[in-house]
Formats: sequence, C-alpha cells, structure tokens
Amino acid sequence: MKKRGIGFASVFYGTGYGNGFPDISNAIAELGMDGKITIYVGATEVGQGAKTILSQIAAEVFSMSVEEIIFVCEDTSITPDAGTAAASRQTYNTGNAIKIAAENLREEMIDVAIERLGLNSRVGLAVKNGRIFLKTFPEKGISFEEIALLVGDQHLRRTGSFTAQTTQMDEDTGEGAPYWPYTFSVYGIEVEVDTSIGTIEVIRSVCAQDTGRTINPKLVEGQIDGGFAMGLGYAIYEDLNLQKGKIKHNRFTNYLIPTAEDMPEVEKIFIENPESTGPYGAKGIGEPVTLAVAPAILNAIYDAVGIRIKEIPVTPDKLLIALKEKEMEV
Repeated sequence: MKKRGIGFASVFYGTGYGNGFPDISNAIAELGMDGKITIYVGATEVGQGAKTILSQIAAEVFSMSVEEIIFVCEDTSITPDAGTAAASRQTYNTGNAIKIAAENLREEMIDVAIERLGLNSRVGLAVKNGRIFLKTFPEKGISFEEIALLVGDQHLRRTGSFTAQTTQMDEDTGEGAPYWPYTFSVYGIEVEVDTSIGTIEVIRSVCAQDTGRTINPKLVEGQIDGGFAMGLGYAIYEDLNLQKGKIKHNRFTNYLIPTAEDMPEVEKIFIENPESTGPYGAKGIGEPVTLAVAPAILNAIYDAVGIRIKEIPVTPDKLLIALKEKEMEV
C-alpha cells in the first residue's frame, strides 16, 4: 500500500566560523593597463559559484560588466588569504573584502581623474562603463585605460580586509553572540511511502530561503538544488553501514546516492531582506539549504505512516522493521 504525507522543517544557521574564532577575509583590487579591474583573492571555487558572485560584487562597485573583471584566485603566491570555502562564508566575508578593496581602488582612481580633469571637487562625479566623468557634463571625463596610462608603472592597487562580528560563548551560561549574520530556511516536502516494500519517494518539495539580497538568482537556485540532493541522500539513501569500525558500503554499488531521476522538482521561494552588513545586502546560503531537508522528510514519513523514525538514512529494511513493530503494538 502506498501512503502519502507532508512534512515541514525550518533551520537558522550562523554564517562563518563563529564563537569568537578570527574570521577574516582579504582581497586586492588592481587597475590593469587595459582598463580592466583585476581582483586577487584566495577564495576557493568548489562549484558553488564563488568566482561569479564575487566578480559581480566587484563589477557593481565600478558599474561595469562582469566581463571587465579579471578574477584571480586559488594561487597562494599572489593572492591574500580569504579563509576557507566553508561555513557559508565566502559571499558574505570575502564579498565584503572585495567590495572594500574595489571601493578603495575606485577612490584612488577618482583622485587621479580629478587632477587630470582639473576639477576642484569630487561632487557630481560618476563611475560607469570604464569611465569617470561629470554627471552634468559627460563629455568631461577620463577612461580607466587613460588613468592606467597616466600612473604608468606605479599601478593602482589597493587592498581590502573584512572581519566578521563574532564573540565567544560564555562557557558557564551558554550565552553570547557566536555568529553574525544568521540565515533562515524552511522546507515543505511530500513523500510517498510504499508500506509493502519499505521504499520512500519524494514527490515534491518547496524551499523558502532567506537570501538577504539575491545577487545571482541562478546561483541560488543551483545551491538549493544541490543542497536538496545532499539532504535527500542523507535522509534515505546514503548508508555507510559501519560495522565494528569498518565501512561495509565502501563503493558506489552499495553506497547509494540520489541520481537525477530521484530528484523531484524543487520550488524555490526567495525571501529578500537585505542584510545591512552584507555586500549589497547578500548572505551566504551554502549549507542552510541542506539542513532542513532530512528532518522535513522524516516529518513527512511520520505524517504518512505514523512512525517517528529517529535514525537515518531511512532505508527500506529499517522502515519495514519499524512498520512491523507498530503492527505488533496494535
């Protein structure tokens, strides 16, 4: 017999290392001789889209296209430390460091433009599409490439550093402010449980995700899909089968992971409430989109068959045993 149930779960997640641990990101912004902006940062791209989102933040500072940003990362000989690609911190932490470095460089470029154009004030200047010019008289301006030629071998190059706000928890009271900011996420999931063979199929899913401000919707959608797949595997597929300290399911023939056919369509709802301390209001969402999946599935199983499962993954054998025990209780 097949039975359906719906479950919900919500989480809040603190960005960064937390608990007073130094959480620092550094970046460098440099004007090239071709007028393009190069960002040097130690942020690691592991498929989450860091290169794209961090390039967008730099491009926004200069009101130019992302294609005009040269992004250099993952080379410790020329890039400053930006911390690990962990704790959902790169967009928030390193994004802030890049924004600061880019803004510092922009101000230095404006100083050169003021001197070259013979202006007596910064008032009314605009920076857009590779030029610095007077808003009221756009013809009076100078290109980024011209600025680079003026400074020559000096190279305009500025740094930026950002330290996240975090305090250590009080060991006696458990009180403190270990993280900032927090990200919030809610999943609603419908499952179909086949009580005859113990299988569980996720029919549909909805994710409402706090994004701060959504800088790149496609990347957020990708994070949610990836996070859901990880949570799905965690909940009902991925069983290490640890026996006496040895992993028995040590190959993909018996350690199952979700495939594309196992994935339902995930409806995404972005909840935008710009974070005042984030780069253009953005927050990190890497891990939050995974955390609520498994508990929502477990709640949906309970709604379907009235059994509260407390051990994951919920493999068919475990579910059949639980169903049998319930029958014996009756």
